[in-house]
Amino acid sequence: MDLLGFGDLLLSGTWVTIKLALTSLVFGLAFGLIGASAKLSSFWPARMLATAYTTLVRGIPELLLVLTIYFGGSMVLMAVAEKFGYTEYIEISAFAAGVAALSIAFGAYSTEVFRGAIQAIPKGQWESAQALGMTRGKTFFRIILPQVWRLALPGLGNLFQVLLKDTALVSVVGLNDLMRQAYVATGSTKQPFTFYMAAAIIYLGLTLLATLTTTWLERAADPASRGARA
Repeated sequence: MDLLGFGDLLLSGTWVTIKLALTSLVFGLAFGLIGASAKLSSFWPARMLATAYTTLVRGIPELLLVLTIYFGGSMVLMAVAEKFGYTEYIEISAFAAGVAALSIAFGAYSTEVFRGAIQAIPKGQWESAQALGMTRGKTFFRIILPQVWRLALPGLGNLFQVLLKDTALVSVVGLNDLMRQAYVATGSTKQPFTFYMAAAIIYLGLTLLATLTTTWLERAADPASRGARA
């Protein structure tokens, strides 16, 4: 496929896409764990907030979330800055807005994945750990969380593939990701099929790599499969 000298442009956009996806994944996993813990908490305000979070975010298109954070975030920062006498325009970076939007969206969906995984672990394990004198926090991080990770991996892998493709939405606010660079190349060469097809192939390759990584992590986290290979 002849990219007419725009290959480096697509590669730079691919690197931005990868950074955006991985950064959003890290924050999204944190949001998901916090959300799941809040939903399973005995403290009802925490449950209410977590339910409101997942219901609201899952009911809003990701594109609208990106636009709201990008433009709304600038308005909020400017309103705060004006209180201190600063009147210049403040613009949120497209990358930061993308990370915030995608992390919040990923966190809302992964909350339910983590909640289901935590509930799948027998309550007797909590009781046994407490009988041995372990605190609830230590029980969660040493006994429950490793099992939650193994049970949640298939669902999280699927969500990451969706996240990877949703990074293309951030191109609408000017982030020079793969989708935007393909658009720029198309505008310069007037060959949309060539560059959008190239972008599709790259996205497909990234998705395949994510699938292989998830499969490897699932096998590594499953003691039974390790024993079978041995």
